[in-house]
Amino acid sequence: MATNVDAAAHSEPSNSEPAQKQQKQTIDPYNVQGEVDEHGVVQAIDYNKLVDEFGTKKIDQELLDRLERVTGKRPHHFLRRGIVFSHRDLELILDRYERGQPFFLYTGRGPSSDSVHVGHTIPFEFTKWLQDTFDVPLIIMLTDDEKYLFSEKRTIEEVQGYCSSNAKDIIAIGFDPAKTFIFSDFDYVGGAFYRNIVRLSKHITLNQARAIFGFNESTNIGRIHFGSIQGATSWASSFPHIFGEDEKETVGIPALIPCAIDQDPYFRMTRDVSARLRYQGKSYAKPSLIHSLFLPALQGPGTKMSASIDESAIFMRDTPNQIKNKINRHAFSGGKVSEEEHRQLGGDTTVDVAFQYLRFFLEDDEELEKIKVAYEAGEMLTGELKAVCIRELQKYVASFQGRRANVDDETVKLFMERRPLKWGGNPRAPVVVPKVENGDGDEAAADGEGKMTKNQLKKLEKLKQAEAKKAQKAKEKAEQAAAKAAEPSAAV
Repeated sequence: MATNVDAAAHSEPSNSEPAQKQQKQTIDPYNVQGEVDEHGVVQAIDYNKLVDEFGTKKIDQELLDRLERVTGKRPHHFLRRGIVFSHRDLELILDRYERGQPFFLYTGRGPSSDSVHVGHTIPFEFTKWLQDTFDVPLIIMLTDDEKYLFSEKRTIEEVQGYCSSNAKDIIAIGFDPAKTFIFSDFDYVGGAFYRNIVRLSKHITLNQARAIFGFNESTNIGRIHFGSIQGATSWASSFPHIFGEDEKETVGIPALIPCAIDQDPYFRMTRDVSARLRYQGKSYAKPSLIHSLFLPALQGPGTKMSASIDESAIFMRDTPNQIKNKINRHAFSGGKVSEEEHRQLGGDTTVDVAFQYLRFFLEDDEELEKIKVAYEAGEMLTGELKAVCIRELQKYVASFQGRRANVDDETVKLFMERRPLKWGGNPRAPVVVPKVENGDGDEAAADGEGKMTKNQLKKLEKLKQAEAKKAQKAKEKAEQAAAKAAEPSAAV
């Protein structure tokens, strides 16, 4: 008789579908799929091959040790577990931090649905840790133009509508409004930003865009041009309200971009152009990058979650019961087809989706290792592993939903308002923060400290007071959800 081993999960991944033709893995900003073998089965993504193909560097223990020495903080569990695994010039960012020289964080989201899923939260969770660790400004780009250009069905009004909802989701991660600026491309493009877009686009040929992104004769010119918009965001001179008007100084301030590795081609292109550009003799800073793995789709490790396929993802709006049902019904198992075989041979954690999710969302290293050993030894069955995964995801999503409930339209307006930001940088080094003059008549930033205006400080204080009043209620909701999540899950 079948027990907790989830034999049905073996029918969920792509190998249950009509066999695909054998092909190499495809990873770019628009396609993510592992290699298809001679049997038509999609394989797990080979990240070592990506490091070689893209020309990035793996994050090794020596770099992790230096990060801990420089910041005084233990590396995030994404770093410790190799979830954030690759980089470009992270050493140079650490050099600047040690010297007290400015840099900023830049990441983004393409608003394609009214709710983000747990895969979308990965780079934002890590970005928050970077912001808290380095105490630097953060710029978050909402690429509503991209989602319109790359969809045959979406309207401009639709993607703009998603922007507000997605901004609330992002804010709910816990970013500091005093040092975070969120913008949508449709609203912000112009002025210094547009000048940089044009500078960048002038140095990208059609042949280069085709080679990098796979465009062809049928590709609309908006898609071809979009790379220059995404790339120009990595230049500090695109944000004079944050870094100041003196481009001779701001072109030398680099960005550190935390992102999934499929976004690397945009910034490989930008780095190439940056190396060739000068402003009054001053070189443009090349953006640095730090890459994460993909959170696999429920159906298996050869793909990533999709916002347009509900059964592929756990959404941040999902109820505890929806999370439970999705994991139990759809999460691909690394277990064997019978309990007897599983007890004898053990499970494969490298392909088991429930275990892979625990690598992302279970922070306790010791507990994760115990689960790994037990599952691979056949001591833990798939149903038991899924129960642990369900518990952790329910807890994570419930906590997010509690914070999300406190984010209103006024909060979004504060984050998206063009204003000076305030940050400290390395407390052990003299920090150089550009002086920003505010042209709207309010009190301007002074003494090079990037201070917020009186009106902005009032808004921020009002926001903090509102959040404090709701904090206890949100905490109680999270505790209730966690208690419910701890209830035993039905065996699969």
